[in-house]
Amino acid sequence: MLTDRQWFLCATLLYGLSMIYAVFLWRKGFREDDRIHYCLLLLGFALNTTAMFMRGFSFNRCPVNNLFEATMFVDWSAVGVYLILGLWQKFRFLGAFASPIFLFLGIFALMPGLDLKDSAGPITRNWAVSLHAVLILFSYGAFGLCAVASGMYLIQERHLKRHNLMAIVSKLPSIGRLETIASRLVVIGLILLTLGLALAPFLMESGQRAVFYRDAKILWSILVWITYAMVVGSRWIWRFGGRPLAWALIAGFVFLILTFSGTNLMSELHR
Repeated sequence: MLTDRQWFLCATLLYGLSMIYAVFLWRKGFREDDRIHYCLLLLGFALNTTAMFMRGFSFNRCPVNNLFEATMFVDWSAVGVYLILGLWQKFRFLGAFASPIFLFLGIFALMPGLDLKDSAGPITRNWAVSLHAVLILFSYGAFGLCAVASGMYLIQERHLKRHNLMAIVSKLPSIGRLETIASRLVVIGLILLTLGLALAPFLMESGQRAVFYRDAKILWSILVWITYAMVVGSRWIWRFGGRPLAWALIAGFVFLILTFSGTNLMSELHR
């Protein structure tokens, strides 16, 4: 019987195979059938889900209590959102661009030293803590797919400007549709992040409220929220869009990924 980490390793290998197949789709100008790629991600998602359920049942809690579990959950949520969008074939090629992110998250989660045992901390363990973590991690998955859609937007725009035939004959969505997808996903991600952060003050023991307001992870989360709120607000008020919006969403997610684990280690509440 495989362990939860071994199941997740198998899922990560499938994400790697999907990335290799995505290169084939890219070289063919996305004119080949993409059902194989979708099925590879679907199978990887199933194995990822198995790993999460095994971890959750073994500890009798939601598996989001260390960096391995949190990253595994972000990977699972991002793939799940893509699989829902991929039910519409016009959006299925998001997976070809998202596969490297899925693989990177899987490799990062499996790094030694991230799967630490639970330790007694100031956060009360109850359903609200799990809901708080799940909402925030789902928001990270949505932000990741925003960045993927934005990358596709930039590529399509480049081909159109150069009058490249690939932009016409490929089955990629139009740049207008890609911008709409990215805009809606960032709003969904911001709503989930807002709901998750709103629960945070109610999860602390009474003697830990002072620590809460100066915790590194909390301050970082507020910075992430402000960044994405500014993007959403700018799009609504000043019609912020096109290339600047795409680069802003990519930069936001790159910042999130590069600083996520470091702020966890700096946090007294999340370490």
